Amino acid sequence: MAVTFAQAAELVADPVRRGAIETAAAVSWVWDRMPFENIEGNSYSYDKDRVLPGTAFRTVNEAYVESTGVINQATESLVILGGDADVDRFIERTMSSARGVLLADQIRMKLESAQATYVSEMFNGDVNVNPKGFDGLRKRLVGDQVLVATANLTQTAALADLDALFATVDGGPDVVYAPADLLGAYKTLARSVGGAEYILSEMTGKREWTWNGVPFIDPGNHWTGSKILANNSGELYAIKFANSVNEVGVMGIQNGLLDCYVIGELQEKPAFRARIDYYPGLVVQGGRAAARLRGIAKS
Repeated sequence: MAVTFAQAAELVADPVRRGAIETAAAVSWVWDRMPFENIEGNSYSYDKDRVLPGTAFRTVNEAYVESTGVINQATESLVILGGDADVDRFIERTMSSARGVLLADQIRMKLESAQATYVSEMFNGDVNVNPKGFDGLRKRLVGDQVLVATANLTQTAALADLDALFATVDGGPDVVYAPADLLGAYKTLARSVGGAEYILSEMTGKREWTWNGVPFIDPGNHWTGSKILANNSGELYAIKFANSVNEVGVMGIQNGLLDCYVIGELQEKPAFRARIDYYPGLVVQGGRAAARLRGIAKS
């Protein structure tokens, strides 16, 4: 059973590790809601999509026509994500904060960076460009799961494009991720027709803007400062999350929870080090787990 970071944190006894997992959920607009499934080993095989076998009616003494379903296997490998954070003894000596507080600040920043690295890869990843990462949704979504907008965001017909997008996701999406400039335009449009509101999410505890009950969210910035979904990209992603294996949807995989620990003082320099270490991946189960709408014009 896949669980979110917040659910996983409740099961962790170590206060440092539990605090790190809770922080990771708090600073992320993806890790705060996407379920992760624990796996053994360094890879995960699953049914990427299925073609059902045929069935039919028959008369007495008539034979059935044999047909066999097709299962397309996919294998996802885990990646290694993390980093080290140091606090120099000079900083500890000359600042009023205690070492633990200084390390906690560094850990929080490192966690924010780590989630941004993962989320950016989730949308933009391409193993041909960075073989240490994984393929993101922009590369994975093809064919019927990529729609082209038919109206700009000053026209109410743009909401019909959203309806079409939602219809391509099995059971409708759990969240839509969009760049900040498109979010502003959709908010303006939705106010004129209704169906939009701000809510305090029971799952994340965060204030979210929704249209027809679906939250629309900007996934934020990469640690370099660039937008994960760039303004003027004219695209958004509708995603359904999976809660278990073989359930249609998007989910993370991991071998163990995110790990955070203090190494102590280093031999090579007078500094104290903390380390973030995590082995995650991404699976997209089923041909209708997510969809992308592109070519969206604001005017």
